[in-house]
Amino acid sequence: MGIEKYKGRVALVTGASAGIGAAIVQALLKHGLTVVGMARRAQKVKELALKDAPGKLHAIAGDVSDEASILAAFKWIKDNLGGVDVLINNAGVFPTTSLIDGKTKDWKSILDVNVLGLSICTREAVQDMLSRGVDDGFIIHINSVAGHIPPFIDGFAMYSSSKHAVKILLEGLRKDLVAKGSKIRVGEVSPGLVWTEGAANIAAAPPEGNEFFGNLKQQPALQPEDLAEAVVYMLSQHPRVQVHDIIIIPTGQQL
Repeated sequence: MGIEKYKGRVALVTGASAGIGAAIVQALLKHGLTVVGMARRAQKVKELALKDAPGKLHAIAGDVSDEASILAAFKWIKDNLGGVDVLINNAGVFPTTSLIDGKTKDWKSILDVNVLGLSICTREAVQDMLSRGVDDGFIIHINSVAGHIPPFIDGFAMYSSSKHAVKILLEGLRKDLVAKGSKIRVGEVSPGLVWTEGAANIAAAPPEGNEFFGNLKQQPALQPEDLAEAVVYMLSQHPRVQVHDIIIIPTGQQL
């Protein structure tokens, strides 16, 4: 019993327009899932459709930092597709911002997307699953190795704290579901550096004086497809198996 048990089921992927989210969307389409890609750039999501894939793609314009936008997306899915069976919380932001003189708006953007947006999406997906009697649903957070270690460079503490929060929220969700007697599974994928559109943008204009980001192009990096394969692996396990965390780092990573 592998990922084929989710064929035809509905998966919502946030932050789906590029990078990790786009790779996950296409991987799930290849395995026959009905995939809803949510992103501010819905047109970019539409371009991810695969002609020969058995799955069907739907693109929704949505902003994970805006609760009303999230609720509207879940309502559309409920009204048009019946509900969410798999949620991939991929949307995330990672501006570097100092704890000494950082801007509140940068701190807020990190927490609104990485913590609150993720939590709202999770709540709505789980409530929808429970209301429909779905007992084999799955919630997967795309986390980071930053959620497992202290900040390793300056200007990264707020981002790291948001990813530590994701790790705690995942375990809290697991315990909440166990307390309800639900078999909905949860897990997270925690990568090191992944070469994405966001990473390329930072490499093109690195924060002044930041050695790590200044040499980003020379750092070993994963590709988005590596994370998509980890998500497929997690979904492919027998219902008795919950792969709680997959930590993936690029070969040669020094940090």
